[in-house]
Amino acid sequence: MVTSSYSKRAKNNTQETKVEYKYLNKINSPADLRKLSVSELKNVSDEVREFIIDTISKTGGHLGAGLGTVELAVVLHYVFNTPDDKLVWDVGHQAYPHKVLTGRRDLLHTIRQLHGISGFLKRSESDYDTFGAGHASTSISAALGMAVARDLADDKYRVVAIVGDGAMTGGMAYEAMNNAGLQKRNMIVVLNDNNMSIGPNVWAFSNYFTELIASRRYNKFKSTVWDLTGKLDNLGDRIRKLASRVEEGIKVVITPGMLFESFGFRYFGPINGHNIPQLVKIFSEIKYLNGAILVHVTTRKGKGYRPAEEDEQALHGVTPFDKITGMSPKNDGAVSSYTEIFGKTVVELAKKNPKIVGITAAMPDGTGLDKLQEEIPERFFDVGIAEQHAVTFAAGLATQGFIPVAAIYSTFLQRAFDQIVHDVALQHLHVIFCLDRGGLVGADGPTHHGVLDFAYLRCIPGMVIMAPKDESELRDMLFTAVEYKDGPIALRFPRANGIGVPLKSDFKKLEIGKAEVIHSGKDIAVLAVGNMVYPSLKAAELLAREGIDAEVVNMRFVKPLDYSLLEDICKRFSYILTVEDHVVKGGFGSAVLETISEKKYQNVHLRIHGIPDEFIEQGTVAELHSLLKLDPQGISGVIKDFLTKEKSKNSLETFVS
Repeated sequence: MVTSSYSKRAKNNTQETKVEYKYLNKINSPADLRKLSVSELKNVSDEVREFIIDTISKTGGHLGAGLGTVELAVVLHYVFNTPDDKLVWDVGHQAYPHKVLTGRRDLLHTIRQLHGISGFLKRSESDYDTFGAGHASTSISAALGMAVARDLADDKYRVVAIVGDGAMTGGMAYEAMNNAGLQKRNMIVVLNDNNMSIGPNVWAFSNYFTELIASRRYNKFKSTVWDLTGKLDNLGDRIRKLASRVEEGIKVVITPGMLFESFGFRYFGPINGHNIPQLVKIFSEIKYLNGAILVHVTTRKGKGYRPAEEDEQALHGVTPFDKITGMSPKNDGAVSSYTEIFGKTVVELAKKNPKIVGITAAMPDGTGLDKLQEEIPERFFDVGIAEQHAVTFAAGLATQGFIPVAAIYSTFLQRAFDQIVHDVALQHLHVIFCLDRGGLVGADGPTHHGVLDFAYLRCIPGMVIMAPKDESELRDMLFTAVEYKDGPIALRFPRANGIGVPLKSDFKKLEIGKAEVIHSGKDIAVLAVGNMVYPSLKAAELLAREGIDAEVVNMRFVKPLDYSLLEDICKRFSYILTVEDHVVKGGFGSAVLETISEKKYQNVHLRIHGIPDEFIEQGTVAELHSLLKLDPQGISGVIKDFLTKEKSKNSLETFVS
């Protein structure tokens, strides 16, 4: 069930959606679903799909993947006794139908909004969300942990992990499968494959064969034959080998099952993931089998909604759109995003420098590297959801004189920390890390907020970290990163449109560690970095109306800092405020504080302003910046509060907000 406090909070902050569907309106939990006949599940699936399309067309969200798993979600909750039986969904894109069926139907219109339900799996949101997930490839590991816990507690519930084919490009999934097959725990992995194409002539025999080997009668017969042949010495061994070869031979011909069986899983499939009677029959049989089981289900991303079926990528994650056409309203005249500017700049530089290559981890469109893919495909590499491999792959390229541009979301690069340290920094390799989605990202929430990158990169010896104040500086920083030869360098920018500044046709190489004063003042120095520079500048304008003269500095570099400028500021100002779209612990402000402490600057009062030491929920970026006082009004208010507090004149005082 949805936790009561969460449900109350969401309903109090948004208008509850009224739904009028014959079946769906009566399903408030999977227990209601299980009262229906198998023949009625098709109607339920149709209504769930229509409801999701209708809702997400108004709110935006992740659409295509969930439309493809409607029947699968309906059948899994129908066959298994959830929430006692555990369904572990990988990521959350495919779990919208799961949310609708588990008490969150009337809250779906709040999805990914401030105080609304999460766009991913969240344990605090519902008892049916058995494991939180916003990053891929985690479900099999988590499910195995639950299976072991069940056995240690001598419990009886079943555990099912549902993993997408994209998540199976992540090495963690195979590590988990290897361990699960070795332990031989009773668990089921459902591989939701929405890319594989199988001819009709193969389907018929494959389905028949899968149903046969999944049936309890076949497995009972197989066990009996196995027991009997075990008593026949050499003849029995020959019969066993022949039977195994026949079954394995058929699987090799019609399925990819031998790959998974080599991990110790029994393989069933491929199965049509939209054929409800067949899904019910297979899962009803398989749930009684022992050991590690893999069920290969093929689905169609965007199933049942033509615009999503015809353009799977475009309708993966959507803003509000026209339900009839599938098109989102065009924002004519909108400023290009940082991502778009980055993608174009990479192409521009790569055309001039044949050593530049681009690397992404399953996000060519999201990082802007799709432009490199289109124009110079031989120097573009999408390695799948495999950030660790992406970083070490980049390191290998760098050893041979190439300049890898590894464009990976800030929150995803966290997964490759050891590779950054061991394979890149320790060897002083020239790898450029371009961290899109730096800072608060909005609707995707805490799993995707890129607010830890300064901290986890700053502690690495030899790492250079920079963040542009606008799109023009982004271009110059990328050019600077290409020209830099002394080791790894990171460039971090937000998920946002640019400021709208003019873009030069040429590039300027920035001096590493050099900041710039963009507004002079005498009362307080505001040291801002990245996307906090312009809000700080606007805050200074607000303060000027009240007689407070603030100096605003675009620090540009988090590491190394501009030590000479910082020394000058500490001599000229008693009050310094640092501002960053990053957690206050270990970030840019902490670096400034460390320097002030190390240099023993006297009579300096510092306040670090940024994101507090807690996980921040979803909402629009503007809403979150307002809540955290990271907008111009909030920053000016923090400065006034800071200046009005009584401080010591003889010692360093630090305030963290």
